[in-house]
Amino acid sequence: MKRTNKKRIPQFKSEDEEHEFWATHSPLDFFDTTRAEKVKPPNMCLQKAVQLIEKSESVLVTTHTKPDGDACGCVAAMCEAITALGKDVTPLMLSPVPEWYAFLFTGLARLTAGGKVPVLGEDIKLEELTAGRLGRFDLVVIVDTNSTSQLPEFDEYLKQSSAPVLIIDHHETSDGLGDVELIDRSAAAAGLIVLDLFRHAGWTLTESIAHAIFVAVATDTGWFQFSNTDSRTLRACAELIDAGAKPTQIHAGMYQNFSHARFALMVAMLNSLELHLDGRYAVMQVTQQDFARTGAAYHDTENLINESHRIGTVGASALFIELKDGRIRCSLRSRGGPDVSQIAIKFGGGGHTMAAGTFLPGPLENARRLILTEMKKWFDRLIIPPSTSSGPEPVEASDAE
Repeated sequence: MKRTNKKRIPQFKSEDEEHEFWATHSPLDFFDTTRAEKVKPPNMCLQKAVQLIEKSESVLVTTHTKPDGDACGCVAAMCEAITALGKDVTPLMLSPVPEWYAFLFTGLARLTAGGKVPVLGEDIKLEELTAGRLGRFDLVVIVDTNSTSQLPEFDEYLKQSSAPVLIIDHHETSDGLGDVELIDRSAAAAGLIVLDLFRHAGWTLTESIAHAIFVAVATDTGWFQFSNTDSRTLRACAELIDAGAKPTQIHAGMYQNFSHARFALMVAMLNSLELHLDGRYAVMQVTQQDFARTGAAYHDTENLINESHRIGTVGASALFIELKDGRIRCSLRSRGGPDVSQIAIKFGGGGHTMAAGTFLPGPLENARRLILTEMKKWFDRLIIPPSTSSGPEPVEASDAE
């Protein structure tokens, strides 16, 4: 990625010199903040994160709504690591954990009576959280997002909480929610930043933590098929395998374990497939009737959007999901032509260049029309003819709406 700022980071002769430098400089001073390339979190930022955790006693760990593998893996890894430090740790989700990620949380403390991670709005109300029913926290850790739009209701809790916030994220969009932020937009997954934190802090990579971080990285790279898979990703996964992660078992449990309801929902989605703009733009939808007929749940839609990219001409896709409140959740994917994060941002969402999402007002026809208009602008601007080449796969992400 081209750097448009001529400032260069100096070579440090010692760790003290590096700490002193970053105390008065921001990493963003050295890179074009409008582009994807960013410096990895410097040691000073990592050290500040470690210090926040070490001086805390009661920690709340959460992530974005509709948690994906990266989100779940990071929450599980951070909870186990901080618990091992002797802290009181509470995981909290903003929507239910998909059943294929439930194994990551086995053995964690502070689960519900049913052995699940508590969900805000279901197991505990916002008023109860604010009143301290789950605990009085002196640190909040948020992984895989830095956007209030992805933290429904929890953003209200943050406004009322005096606890410092630690952010660990790799997305383009950011609301600057953290007192300390570990941001690395070059990382294929937030799990890679979590691994950097483990290395810096000297925390032990247990087998269960290795499994969790491996899930985080593998899912956000489409099991190493997407174009964000780089040498850093593969080296990290080799380290995680050495620490006990078992890729074959993880893959079988996650990708060869569909419920009948989820499979039926995928069939309904595929039956809705339409191609637009000379076959370059694929549109699919899931309605409330589809959920009712199949018995599937909202989280069963995870990753289904990628099915349309098996079609060689498709350069971008959208999956429109009708929600109970009438809104439409729109997931967007690109093979590298349209910057779908810019489309999502226009409607209050965000994400990555090749994977993003947002919420749109209903009905479905209105949402589909809005996105088609934006996709047409992108394809007209790119002047890219239809192609039968498969091209790079879209980067998997948490959509970051």
